[in-house]
Amino acid sequence: MNRRKPEQIVQLLHQVDEALGQGKQIEDICREQQISPATYHRWKQKYGGLNVQDAKRLKALEVENAKLKRLLAEAMLANDALQEYVSKKHNGSQAASVDR
Repeated sequence: MNRRKPEQIVQLLHQVDEALGQGKQIEDICREQQISPATYHRWKQKYGGLNVQDAKRLKALEVENAKLKRLLAEAMLANDALQEYVSKKHNGSQAASVDR
């Protein structure tokens, strides 16, 4: 499977727009580019109004967002573990004082 970079996708979409202007059909263009029409429409929806620099920036932001989400999830797990530890320690000290 050949993954294309966002800037390649934007260039391809511009080429497709030119080909459509010349009267070619979407199915023929997609076959030439070795993509499905569904992929073309998905790309058109996501990258339709972008230029190459915007596509690069979008990809960089998506990568950064994924990293931040992962860091947030790790911090939340650590916070939950600490809260569980503190609650067990607190409950354990109360049980020890009741036994006295």
